[in-house]
Amino acid sequence: MTSSQRARAAQCVPGVSSLRPGLRPSHEIQEQEHANEGQQAEMEEITFSKDTVLSDIHLRIQHKRQFMVRLNAVGQPVFQTQFKVLWGNKVLETGTNKEDISLHDEKESLPSKETTPPDVQELSSLLDDDGDLEVLRRPPSPSDRSESPCIRDVVCPTILTIGSEEDCREGASCNAEDVIKIEHTMATPLEDVGKQIWRGAFLLADYILWQQDLFRGCTALELGAGTGFTSIIMATVAKTVYCTDVGEDLLDMCKKNISLNKGLTKTAGGQMKVKELDWLKNQLCTDLEDPYSWTEDDIADLYDQTTVILAADVFYDDDLTDALFKTLYRLTHALTRLCTIYLSIERRFNFTVRYMDITCDAYNYFRNCLNNFEKISDGKLKWTVTEIRPVFPQFFCYEREHLELWKISSTALT
Repeated sequence: MTSSQRARAAQCVPGVSSLRPGLRPSHEIQEQEHANEGQQAEMEEITFSKDTVLSDIHLRIQHKRQFMVRLNAVGQPVFQTQFKVLWGNKVLETGTNKEDISLHDEKESLPSKETTPPDVQELSSLLDDDGDLEVLRRPPSPSDRSESPCIRDVVCPTILTIGSEEDCREGASCNAEDVIKIEHTMATPLEDVGKQIWRGAFLLADYILWQQDLFRGCTALELGAGTGFTSIIMATVAKTVYCTDVGEDLLDMCKKNISLNKGLTKTAGGQMKVKELDWLKNQLCTDLEDPYSWTEDDIADLYDQTTVILAADVFYDDDLTDALFKTLYRLTHALTRLCTIYLSIERRFNFTVRYMDITCDAYNYFRNCLNNFEKISDGKLKWTVTEIRPVFPQFFCYEREHLELWKISSTALT
């Protein structure tokens, strides 16, 4: 590194002078020491600002602490969480037998645009006689209570400490097949939500584990894989899994998580490949300088062998939803084999000033796109959409409220 490069690098670090250490005045050295102490204190106690998005997976998790393991390339704290897989009699049963669930043969019709989702109808009970929304008053704050507050009362969680390697190995006594280790962020801007873990990934992972024979030996492609959680689960039964997303920092996180869980996939023999796939582009990245580009062999294998496409909880922006369905259309026509698509989504309700009502715009737009996708008639392929009711067993601890799983099957017309 040249002297000018060192100077530019030093300017990127708060409190670091561009002068060589030997030429710095003593008062600057003292200021640097105070700055380092302040930076360490900030890392020891990390809070989340109001303009960030936080997944409720991390709010409801049974762990009492989250341990920060590193800072990513853009300076965001990265944490590692261990998720225990509930096998055998530990599986959370839903009260419905496998044979009672109509997943493949019985088609459930899609509602029209005018149809109001059932949950919105239920929310109408919160309105008074004049149609005004009755807002529930906040519960007493912890400071108003005489007893010690429960950790679940904390709205913005605080990270108490930086985890050591020993802390991150907590629970290592569990079998490799019982624990999935995932590195993730805890709170991000909206554009970086893929670095968190969302409940839709757990729902799709549950279905994969419940229907292992259905996916055994297949080649699967996950779009918008985020931390790679669902891809890792799929790799326990599939032959090859292409784990795709956009952004080198995010893809680095996927690669790291695959490495953390290589014991799971190695035992099953599944191969995982982390690749860049941008829904806004019509071509796969083949730039040799890009660490996550596609080789000719990868592209040939993707198009010749893929029979399953996955996407978990990626429908929160209308433009991205449009881009995803266009990508699905393009891929399904390029694949040599017929494929089945599985999409999970969470219905998120918001009160909007525009309509002065409770709406679920992102979900409604997704359903509209899903309905239009099924109606496409190009003389080559026909798609059949079926909702998979989430009444199958749970292999992970989370709440399924407002979660849905959809299956799109393709049929050749020529």
